Amino acid sequence: MNVEAEFRTVLNALDWKKLKEEFFAQDQCLVMENFVPPAVLEGLVTSLPTLAPVVNRNYIPRHKKGGSVSRYELDRLAPSFSEVYRTPALWEFFKTITGQELVPCPPADPHTYALYYYTEPGDHIGWHYDTSYYRGQRFTVLFSLVNRSSCRLECDLYHGDPSRKSRLLSLAMTPGTFVIFNGDRLWHRVTPMGENEERILLTMEYVTDAAMEPYKRFVSNMKDAIAYFGFRNVFGQRKAA
Repeated sequence: MNVEAEFRTVLNALDWKKLKEEFFAQDQCLVMENFVPPAVLEGLVTSLPTLAPVVNRNYIPRHKKGGSVSRYELDRLAPSFSEVYRTPALWEFFKTITGQELVPCPPADPHTYALYYYTEPGDHIGWHYDTSYYRGQRFTVLFSLVNRSSCRLECDLYHGDPSRKSRLLSLAMTPGTFVIFNGDRLWHRVTPMGENEERILLTMEYVTDAAMEPYKRFVSNMKDAIAYFGFRNVFGQRKAA
C-alpha cells in the first residue's frame, strides 16, 4: 500500500483554505470524520493484535486510567505507524492548517506517535492540556482506529479566554475521524468507558521547535513513564537510542 498516495487522494479533495479558517475559528482545533483512507485504516487496525502484549496499563487516581503503546514499541512491532507519521502529504497539510513550520519530535520522545487504549470499564482521562515541554508549540493529531464505546472526546473551546463564551464539543470519534489541535490551548478530556467497550486511537505530536531543556526533558520523561508507557520502556529505550 502506498500511504502517501492514499492520503494525497483524500487531501486533494479538500478546501485547505476553508479548513484553516475553521481551525483558527475553533481556537486552533479542527475535527474531520472519514479522514483516514480506508486502506490505511485497515492496515493500522490489522497490526493491533501484534501490539496487544506490549500495552502498558496505567492508573492515576482521579485523573486517568487506560493503556498506552509508545513509539519505541511501534517502531519495533508495527512500523506502519511511523510511515504514517512521516507521510509528506500529511506534513504539508498540517503545516498549512496550523500556519506553522512543524518539525518532528526527536527520537528520544516516546510520545512522538503512540497508541491510547481504552478497553476496561472506567478507562478515561480527565480535563487537561497537552502541555509542551519543548521550546516551541506542540500540536497534537488524533486518528481514531477502533471505537465500540459510549465514551466521548470532549473539548472546551475558548477555555480560560474571558473574551469568548466557551463551547463544548462532544465527539464520538468514529473510526477514521481526525482531530488536530494546539496542545497548549485545547482543554479536553475523554469520558469513562462502559462495560464491554473498546476504543483505540493513534496520537501523533509535531512541534515548532524540537529543542528542550534537560530539566524539562526529565519532567516529560517522568510524566510519560508514570502516566503512559512505564519506566522501563521510557528510560530503558531512551538509553538504548
